[in-house]
Amino acid sequence: MSVDGGGNVEGAAGGDRQPEWGEGLAYPESVLRIMPAMHEAFNAFNTYVSVPALKAGLGRWMSNPLTGYLMILRTRGRKSGEMRDAPLGYAVIGDAVYCLGGFGTRTNWYRNLLADPHVEVILSSRSFSGIAEDVTDPAERLAALPPLLRTMGPLVETFGLGNPKRETAEELVRRCAGMPLVRIRPTGIAAGPEDPGGWFWVVPVVASVAGGAWLLRRMTRRRREKR
Repeated sequence: MSVDGGGNVEGAAGGDRQPEWGEGLAYPESVLRIMPAMHEAFNAFNTYVSVPALKAGLGRWMSNPLTGYLMILRTRGRKSGEMRDAPLGYAVIGDAVYCLGGFGTRTNWYRNLLADPHVEVILSSRSFSGIAEDVTDPAERLAALPPLLRTMGPLVETFGLGNPKRETAEELVRRCAGMPLVRIRPTGIAAGPEDPGGWFWVVPVVASVAGGAWLLRRMTRRRREKR
């Protein structure tokens, strides 16, 4: 599960204020105390594990109801102008994809899309370009947060966001106070892991080489046993 993918660090654009850790969030005090360390851990894991795996097309094997569902959100760095990748929990609701900024308004990918709402999304089954919109309507938050949290696995409850299967929508919204909810509407086609330029081709190649090596080793062993 990824409450918030963190994403690559970008400097503040145009002097916009960097919020304090936990500012405006309703996490339990025990979570707020470790938030900076938790953010660093998420960043390291996402950089070296989640993003490479999702880019290789392994999302279909990584995403499930037990661990949560992951996508890659690609935003343009508000200062560097380079594309930044963040793995996030998500839900497809109607004709849009929704995600949540678990670290609040200081979340780097969130600040990037406020500067440039043109984003790309890589799901386990498809990829698209889209427009990201900050959801501020209370009724929409009330409708979208429960199904979104249900797709994000058991760590949602571990981090103090409640049990989305048992608690009311109003209680879940209260627990997620201060967390940006983002709606992404598709506008076009983006290249996915299995398309030209993607990295899914590495998976069957590596599997074939490993399988061939195992078979060759097994055949060699049998020949030696027959001598």
